[in-house]
Amino acid sequence: MDYDRYDRIRAVQWQGDHLRLLDQRLLPREERWIDCADANQITQAIRDLAVRGAPAIGIAAAWGVALAAKQGEPLDEVLATLRAARPTAVNLMWALDRMKRRIVAGADADALVREAQAIQDEDLAANRKMGELGAALIRAHSGVLTHCNTGSLATAGFGTALGVIRAGVAMGRVDHVYAGETRPWQQGARLTMWELVRDGIPAQLIADSAAAHLMKSCAVQWVIVGADRIAANGDTANKIGTYQLAITAKYHGVKFMVVAPSSTVDMATGTGEEIEIELRDPAELLSTGGQRTVVEGAQAWNPVFDVTPAELIDAIVTERGVIERPNSIAMQAMFGW
Repeated sequence: MDYDRYDRIRAVQWQGDHLRLLDQRLLPREERWIDCADANQITQAIRDLAVRGAPAIGIAAAWGVALAAKQGEPLDEVLATLRAARPTAVNLMWALDRMKRRIVAGADADALVREAQAIQDEDLAANRKMGELGAALIRAHSGVLTHCNTGSLATAGFGTALGVIRAGVAMGRVDHVYAGETRPWQQGARLTMWELVRDGIPAQLIADSAAAHLMKSCAVQWVIVGADRIAANGDTANKIGTYQLAITAKYHGVKFMVVAPSSTVDMATGTGEEIEIELRDPAELLSTGGQRTVVEGAQAWNPVFDVTPAELIDAIVTERGVIERPNSIAMQAMFGW
């Protein structure tokens, strides 16, 4: 695997006394970095989507705790503030719980810095492993469709679903990639296409509403997506629009793959019905790029995640292994604790 070609972006960077984040709200027109000097600024960056993607959110939060420890802040308050930043992505809670265990065990600021770095390093290693495992499921010369952004921008590096796609391209298994635009924040259009073009991967952007027509044309053999939380029965919460892609894929005989690190698996949540779905400001739907596009007085409903039932998923890929046709028994066998 040529990681020098396919793994060059690092959107979350620890600088020793602050955290540097690539502001993903401005891509692709501008590459601007945000220097977060304290945990409150990191919390705001998470809430405002300057940093996004479930693994990257968890990594940033871990650095927020480490930074607060170095500055002598009350860590219980910092943990609570960071935890409340976004409710759906379980990686945020997982990373904070891991940092809290180290605090309870008596870790000092230096030890918490090492723990945050370990969380980031382990995520990168997991992504590379998932890339190999997921790509092995794909037949040579396939076309794939992905949704939202699951690449280096959303992780420590390489990516989850986009990591599988990168590995698939390198192995000659993926010939062409289609990316859905992903309204309303257009992560697919702004971010995924930015990563794919940088890597020189053959790719085309499609409108979200073109997915069914694309699948009917037999141009894609797999839909490959990430996840923000995977329940104990395999139900998966991901960016809004994922559920309808899974339904459409099932109808057209297209395989559906979910790629996420084991930190995204929440065995304490029995089914997708128990997952809290984040509702964001309706104004996000009423404007594009800061320019209002909808008539004044119009109302909007803006859930930013949905849940795909396990029976619509052909494979869940984590660094621990692949679960094909996921259900409660298979999930318990791999992740039960």
